[in-house]
Amino acid sequence: ARGLRQAGWQAALVAGVAGRRLSSPQERARQTAGLVFGTQPFRTDPRLSEIGIGTFAGRLLADLERERPEVFAGPPLAWYDRCPGGEGLAALATRCGRFLGPLAGTSAPVLIVSHGITLRMLRAVALDMGPGRCPPARWPPDKWAEGEMRQGAVHVVSDGACRTLRHPRDCD
Repeated sequence: ARGLRQAGWQAALVAGVAGRRLSSPQERARQTAGLVFGTQPFRTDPRLSEIGIGTFAGRLLADLERERPEVFAGPPLAWYDRCPGGEGLAALATRCGRFLGPLAGTSAPVLIVSHGITLRMLRAVALDMGPGRCPPARWPPDKWAEGEMRQGAVHVVSDGACRTLRHPRDCD
């Protein structure tokens, strides 16, 4: 029920916004995109898929933390770079850069429904595309995890900054 409410908030926030609509091809993101975009058509793009976590996929986080505590030591999101057989943050940064590259210099909005870690990386890459900035994959993981990434909100990345739009009923 909470996720449906959050998708409704996002739908209200983007209603009337003209632009391309894209989603991860993964089922949950596609379902959310259908709710957020309503009757507006959208396309899927595999580059918007969530970071691959290798042999950890399909496992409960609590079980993994108990079985492999060394993987989870350190900053909160650093473990995504230590998943056995996983994609890793550098590869995710490359994938996100390949997605964003053709969008650089365009002024038309692109509305994206994706996943938490991929959205964080998209934001990091988009904010770092300016000259003299370090690649996000080289950021210390404790810095990479900073910044709000809120479900049910719309995160607007534009002109080297990110701002979060929240529905008036979003108070939790």
